[in-house]
Order: sequence, then structure tokens, then C-alpha cells
Amino acid sequence: MVNEFKIEIGENMNAFKRFNFDDTLLKAIDNIHFTHPTMVQERVIPRVMSDKNVIAQSATGSGKTHAFLLPIISKIIQDDKSTQAIILTPTRELARQINQMTKDLLVSFPEIEAKVFVGGTELERDFRRANSQPHIVIGTPTRVKSLIANSALKVSETKMIVIDEADLMIDLGFLEQIDQVSNAIHSDAQFLIFSATIPEQLQTFLSKYVGKSEVIVIDTPKNKTSIHYSLVPVKSQDKKDKILKITKTVTPYIGIIFANSRERADELFEYLLENSINVGLFHGGLKPRERQKEVKKIENLEYHWVIASDLASRGLDFDGASHVINFDIPKEIEFFTHRVGRVGRGQYSGVAITLYSPDEQHLVDILEQKGYKFVHEDIIRGELKEIKDRNKRTNRRKQQASLDNDLTYKVRKPKKVKPGYKKKMRTKLQKLEREERKKHAVRTKRQSRKQR
Repeated sequence: MVNEFKIEIGENMNAFKRFNFDDTLLKAIDNIHFTHPTMVQERVIPRVMSDKNVIAQSATGSGKTHAFLLPIISKIIQDDKSTQAIILTPTRELARQINQMTKDLLVSFPEIEAKVFVGGTELERDFRRANSQPHIVIGTPTRVKSLIANSALKVSETKMIVIDEADLMIDLGFLEQIDQVSNAIHSDAQFLIFSATIPEQLQTFLSKYVGKSEVIVIDTPKNKTSIHYSLVPVKSQDKKDKILKITKTVTPYIGIIFANSRERADELFEYLLENSINVGLFHGGLKPRERQKEVKKIENLEYHWVIASDLASRGLDFDGASHVINFDIPKEIEFFTHRVGRVGRGQYSGVAITLYSPDEQHLVDILEQKGYKFVHEDIIRGELKEIKDRNKRTNRRKQQASLDNDLTYKVRKPKKVKPGYKKKMRTKLQKLEREERKKHAVRTKRQSRKQR
């Protein structure tokens, strides 16, 4: 009977057998169509299975969620009706998504119970739901802390805790709640911490609970071959018009437009809506019910485009996104990485379009220094087409400016000002400019011939 089960799993599962998962978990992995572990799974799973603490620095889309879910499920003692693992996330949406991923795996484990607890829902109801002491608790720090403080959730014997998106947790002010939850669990608990960056405040937390532990750094290639990186120039005041042209030109499976603030997102949403674009809105300023409603609409493919703040790039996984547009370039490069990481995942390809205005040139420079390589493009006759490199255009503008500046001294204001003198001065300057350009063209041709 055992041999028949192994044949049903198939040869593709050889890649996950190395982690010593039992046949039931291998079958669950097969059911979600995983064939080979990602880099973060390769490096994290063995440590978790060996009961070691984990600090992993990994970007969105690297497969980190299953890097902790698979070993946690493998280690759950089904007959022990206590909470054995807690998974903390910074947002309600991410908690619900992880809960769904967990449920997908637990189809093969009907005896293991997992429950999600987040803010924006009735607290009394969660008290009753927590009394069953689910094997796996998934939730936001404030709600989980409240359940523990009111003795609805008993965690003194909990020996596994995951802190996901730890740097965002700190940004959102959840460090105190995480500290209280960590104090309540077993003193020998295993900590699994995942973060895009390791800020100073997180270092203090790590010293207290984890001690000395190697940081597993998963370098995400800046220029993934599955992503087309497009760079589109625009004047600051014309950004909305450019977005409108792009959204009318490109038809995505799901497209996400990122703005740097809720206010910018709201403004852009209203503008595109007024211009008959099929667009949704998602950011932290929406009420809980509104956010849940929007998530369902996005999952049901009711929108072509979704305008989002950076909360969505970190706390919500739009499955199947094909296009990302950066309406604003984020000030922190990590956010750019998370945004473009929404596309080009798995076997899929994607497009990441970045608009840049003159005052964002330095941010483009930083992105290029970090390894991003862009194709310079613009909307031309209803299509996104390649144009000249921005540096070449900048050099040409500088050269032109220098020609203009050199000639202004030749057009002097007359001592006696008469009506129309400005027009005459402008005409004279334009004539001098034309003559200078002709001379410049002749010189360029001569130099070109010499080089041949």
C-alpha cells in the first residue's frame, strides 16, 4: 500500500524528499503543484527541521511562505491539542493569504487545525474561536496579543513562532506587541524571522530572543529575465496623462499601479475612473470591510488595473499579476524591489513600467547603480516603443543649452528702447542660433570623416 502511494506522488517529488518529509506531506506538496524548492526553501527548511532559529533576508516572491509552512506542518504533533505554532504578519490580508496557503496543504491533514485571527473582526467571537486551541495560529500582532492577554489562547507550550515581514512590522509600530507575544510562549521556542532588510530596531529584538544566528541572505537578481523593465520619461505635471495613455494602450491580466502615498493613490484613482478606466483601489486607508471587498474583486479579476500604496507590495500577494507601473519611484530601493516582484514569478513573465520626471533622475541613477537595467520606452502612435537612452538625450539638451548660452551675449539690449525691441532681439538670437547649428553640423561631419 505504501509503495502504491509513492508511485502516485510521482517522480517530481524527489526534489522535496531530501527534507525527510513524510509521504502525506509530499502528497500535499504534489497537490499544490510544487515540483522543486526555491532557493530560500533550500536553505531555510533544513534549519527549521533541525530545530534551529532562522533569520532570513528575502524579497517578495522568493517562496518564503512555504519555506516555513512546510516544516511547521511536518513538525505538528496531531494528537497534542495545543497551539504549537504562531505565525505573525503585519497585515490582515497577508494573514488571510497565509491561512489559505495553510488550508490548501492541510487538506491532506484533516486532524491539524489552523485558524486566522486579525483586527477588524469581532473580538468576542475570536475569544470563542481561540478556545479550541488550534495547532497553528495565524494572525496580526495586536489581535494575537489580545487573545493571549485574555487567556483565550494558551501559548505557554508553543515552541514555534514566525515573524513575517519583520521590517514592515517595525515600520507599522508592532514591535511592542510582538515582544509581548514572544514573552508568553515557551522559553525554548524556535524563532523563524523573515525580513527584506535588517534595521537597527530589529537587531535589538534578535539579540534578545534569537542570540547569535547566521542571517540567510537570498539575493534576488535585479534583472530577472522574466521581467521586462520599461523606463518612461514624463514631465511632472503630465504624469496622470501618461498613465492614462498607458492604461488605454496596455491590457493586463492584472495590472498594479503603485503610488508613494494614499493621497496620490486616491487622486490617481479618481482621475482614471473619470476617464472610464476599469480600475480598483487598495491601500491602508480603506476600512476593513472595504479592503476585504476589494481583495475579492481583485481575485475575481473584476479590474484591469489596481492602484495601490506600498502596503500592497509587502502585505498582499496579487496572484497572476502581469504588469506593474511605478507612478512614483519609491525613495527606498527595497520598495521598488517588492513592487516589481509582483510580476515575473514562477513560469510567468511580466512587465514593470517606471515613470520618471526630471526631479526623479537621481532615483533612476540609484536603481541603475543597484543593477536594474531598463529599456527606454514611450507611447508612440498607440504603442509602447523603444526610444533613445535618457543619458544621450540629456547630453544633447546640455549641448543645446550651451549653444544658446554662448550666443546671448551677442544680442544686446539697445540703449534706447523702442516698441517691439524684444521681438527683434529674439529674431536676431534665433538667426544666430541657426548659423551656429550649421557650423556645428559641418564640424561634426568633418570629425566623423577624420575618424573613418
